[in-house]
Amino acid sequence: MHIGTTLSQFIIEETRLYPGASGDFAGLLNDLTISCKFIGAQVYRGALVGALGSAGTDNVQGEVQKKLDIISNEAILKSMDWTGHLAGMASEEMDDPYAIPQNVPRGKYLLLFDPLDGSSNTDVGISVGTIFSILKAPVAGRDAELADFLQPGVEQVCAGYALYGSSNMLVYSTGYGVNGFTLDPSIGEYILTHSQMRIPEDTSEYAINMSNRRHWQKPVQRYIDELNQGTDGPRQRNFNMRWVGSMVADVHRILCRGGIFLYPFDQRDPKKPGKLRLLYEANPMSYLVEQAGGAASTGTTRILDIAPQGLHARVPVILGAKNEVERVVAYHRDSF
Repeated sequence: MHIGTTLSQFIIEETRLYPGASGDFAGLLNDLTISCKFIGAQVYRGALVGALGSAGTDNVQGEVQKKLDIISNEAILKSMDWTGHLAGMASEEMDDPYAIPQNVPRGKYLLLFDPLDGSSNTDVGISVGTIFSILKAPVAGRDAELADFLQPGVEQVCAGYALYGSSNMLVYSTGYGVNGFTLDPSIGEYILTHSQMRIPEDTSEYAINMSNRRHWQKPVQRYIDELNQGTDGPRQRNFNMRWVGSMVADVHRILCRGGIFLYPFDQRDPKKPGKLRLLYEANPMSYLVEQAGGAASTGTTRILDIAPQGLHARVPVILGAKNEVERVVAYHRDSF
């Protein structure tokens, strides 16, 4: 019986594209998908297993943790720390890198992840997800050091996310385009359903939190005001706004049908350069968007070129349709 291309088959066949590739990378991705299946099941069962609501603790950023944040973080750590594929892991929910247990061989990759992006939405049934980024360890076979994780996004060898929404989907790229897989619960396997996802260069949809308009810099205010003027403004066409408040959901929509996503610099606290984390959110999502033909910038700098200044560094994020992102960048350039 033909069931389509499974994720396991796809990973193995894609790995053959790499000169000298071993089975380590394929094994790493397959192990990671197990935790995504588990987290998805916990999200769907939510209230039935008492997994919703606050855990009564804060993460390293001082944000309230949900029970599912902790469950998801632990699921990934315990799915990956025994495999021998990794030299270390770093999580948005943890202050410091996670050390691989002493009795496990050290591998040649680093895993960075946001275990449950958009977790504040779990109590109301909105799509959430797991974001991940994979880097090569500068020195394979030894414990990863903090500096090893601080690589610019262009050094990623893989990035992706699992979406827990109307279905459980896994979307990832290893530098050969972006492909999406949907979990078939009847066989417990991800099946290729979205091959070579592409973002159109132009769009009529944008995603931004309009309630923060008064805090934006002038270039972003100018751009959004022009979109809102529709046919009466300089763009001479109407635009629609879409905003979920879960980055995975907003970026997934853009990968499926186009658009631009903005989480710009906020002038309320000039010491905070942005809201989204470079290593756990901005880098992996920017990698996917660029692989799908889009662009990703802070407004002044290509995100994937940024040298991280710490595990939990934050940046402004503007990504999606190439021509729209370039327009926002041009407005920033004109204003300085």
